[in-house]
Amino acid sequence: MSEVNFPSGGDRFPPTRRSVLEAVRSIDAEEREQAMEVLCEAYWKPIYKYVRWRWKRPAEEAQDLTQGFFAELLERELLEKFDAQKSRLRTYLRVCVDSFVMNEDKAGWRQKRGGSTPHVALDFAAAEEELGATAIDPAEIASPESLEEFFEKEWVRGLFALAVEDLRKLCELRERARTFHLFELYDLEGDEKLSYDQLSKDYGISVSDVTNALAWARREFRKIALGRLRELCGSEEEFHREARAAFGWDAK
Repeated sequence: MSEVNFPSGGDRFPPTRRSVLEAVRSIDAEEREQAMEVLCEAYWKPIYKYVRWRWKRPAEEAQDLTQGFFAELLERELLEKFDAQKSRLRTYLRVCVDSFVMNEDKAGWRQKRGGSTPHVALDFAAAEEELGATAIDPAEIASPESLEEFFEKEWVRGLFALAVEDLRKLCELRERARTFHLFELYDLEGDEKLSYDQLSKDYGISVSDVTNALAWARREFRKIALGRLRELCGSEEEFHREARAAFGWDAK
């Protein structure tokens, strides 16, 4: 997926959504479970890829470690120990992953765990395909700074992919499949030769219809992406900082 930079225009950030860090501490078991699913959905793929590269593990072992890590998050209630004033959530999780892998190595790592993991489909085959298509020099990713940058980029990539899928579902629900196709062709595939005039001809609609459809899709995509990001931040300060760092957007 190519990089997408949409101006904020006149739209506002959508109403605040409850963060996973608040929900995971809820007394309601269902709310806690849903929060963990949101977290797993956003982080399992960057964690899997990180384990593959940082710890040089074969795919099957990295899969087991990824699933085991999320089980440990639940069993040891690690999210309750996170302090948003001291670090970003993704930094905290990455440090927890490092600690988990080291501890598993010391313990012989193939211990079977009794705890449950979030009910999220983990498409490891797709993650491997993405990893194989990523040009990475192992020598350049060895430093802590490079590892953190790699983890961050994979996290942003995953967040964008989830937002795109959310937009696709929204378009289906609103019977705006054509709008999503226009957005996919013009904004995601990144063909510099493609113009509004060409889309108008290809779809048999006016240029103004193309303009309005893309404006709506970009606005909704921005709301969706920021909404997902807000769920994954521990504070308003972190959310605004992450929106600028990850997307180049002002969340106001």
